[in-house]
Amino acid sequence: MRKLVILGGGTAGTMVANKLRAASTQAELSITVVDQDDAHHYQPGYLFLPFGQLAPGQIVRSRHSFIPDGVDLVLCGVEKVDAGAKTVHLRNGRELTYDTLIIATGVQPRLEATPGGDGPEVGKSVHQFYDLPGAEALQEAMRTFQGGRLVVHITEMPIKCPVAPLEFVFLADSYFKDKKIRKKVDITYVTPLDGAFTKPVASRELGDALKSRNIALETDFAIAEIDNETREIISFDERRIPFDLLVTVPLNMGPDYIAASGLGDEMNFVPCDQGTMRSLADPDIFVLGDGGTLKTSKAGSVAHFAVDIFMENWPQYLAGQQLTHNFDGHANCFIESGGGKGMLLDFNYETQPYTGEFPLPGIGPMSLLKETRANHWAKVAFRWVYWNLLITGKPLPFTADMYLMGKKIEDTASGTSTPDLLKGLASTIIRTPARLFGSLPKAKPAPGRPTVARPTSVAAPKASGPKVNPKAAAAFEALPEYVAQQGIDSTADPATVLPDPIVPKF
Repeated sequence: MRKLVILGGGTAGTMVANKLRAASTQAELSITVVDQDDAHHYQPGYLFLPFGQLAPGQIVRSRHSFIPDGVDLVLCGVEKVDAGAKTVHLRNGRELTYDTLIIATGVQPRLEATPGGDGPEVGKSVHQFYDLPGAEALQEAMRTFQGGRLVVHITEMPIKCPVAPLEFVFLADSYFKDKKIRKKVDITYVTPLDGAFTKPVASRELGDALKSRNIALETDFAIAEIDNETREIISFDERRIPFDLLVTVPLNMGPDYIAASGLGDEMNFVPCDQGTMRSLADPDIFVLGDGGTLKTSKAGSVAHFAVDIFMENWPQYLAGQQLTHNFDGHANCFIESGGGKGMLLDFNYETQPYTGEFPLPGIGPMSLLKETRANHWAKVAFRWVYWNLLITGKPLPFTADMYLMGKKIEDTASGTSTPDLLKGLASTIIRTPARLFGSLPKAKPAPGRPTVARPTSVAAPKASGPKVNPKAAAAFEALPEYVAQQGIDSTADPATVLPDPIVPKF
């Protein structure tokens, strides 16, 4: 029996646990999921909480309710991973041995890593919405804000959901209009990028959206500190932007155990192959979700598509074969723009977000980089899809590979052709009904012990993995040699964390 340990029971960890349990018997594969608590957070909901559009009870549910039968759930923090001994050391002293490890613990906001990010104004005039306590505190600050200078600021890329700060300024504009005080509020969007977004077409369209709302755009801003006394953010080139209310997106870093394990880079991200999500340091470690170094958005859609590719490669991995299925960096992100409208981005490693229609040209019903009500309602509906379909591992009618149909290409592009797309969609739809309309996850009583094991009825064992296509194997590039680097502990002096100007990594 092969032993699999999944670190992290969030979006990616829960999704892959459900998919692997459905694909393998307990005699074939033992699965253990480790997370520090029993609270599963719908992280896109943090954005809506400051505006009173969602309540905490709509954002948090019991983690064990979405972990399938036949999977052990261990509620404890991780101390470190000894990759050489294939052992996970937990904070309670327990040790978990594994044959395969999946790291899915994501990233966390580190406001204290920015000089002044732990000052006396934090929680008063300085806020962030990238975790639940921060979003709840910001809700009260927004409710009592009667006018002045609102500054929304990004410390450095990459961050979780890179469109969320833009969504915040759009929603703030709409929120203050509804409160009849928009004319009393100056809104400034401050970014380390050279435009509103990372790519030219999206930057142009989103920049126009900011301009039409009279939202100032400050670019190329590499923050040196948050001055709590003067209530200003200061850049390394000595630009000063005053604020009455600062909503900052802190530095996003991986957890401390990554640094303690010697598995990460200077941001505690785990270097991994861009196509297979396999760790560059160890062939038996994979990184799913936000915690790796994929050169695409840290977003739920990326986790979804990356998990699908991982599952395609799983039989080959078990057979010791070359992994021939490669993720193309596909991401699609809805942008809530206020007033009951939204936008949609769809892109991958090689193709920037373009305008157009999605998924069908000339029909949509959703539009790319254009504000529509259909996009808004799709964003609203995603919360139900997330809880009931996505993390439970049920199939969705979207292919992992991005397709070009419906896009108005203005520059280079790479994606799935229309015939291949139709084949992929047809195959997905055919496989969908039996699982899609099966029983939804049942609520389970809260566990009274740290480890929960459940019996299950599972499918018959699969045959060994498919043979590798010789052409695909020949085209596969060897993994580059990985040089381990020391990560950063969150207790470090901020001056040692950000010694130099921050350069965006997109």
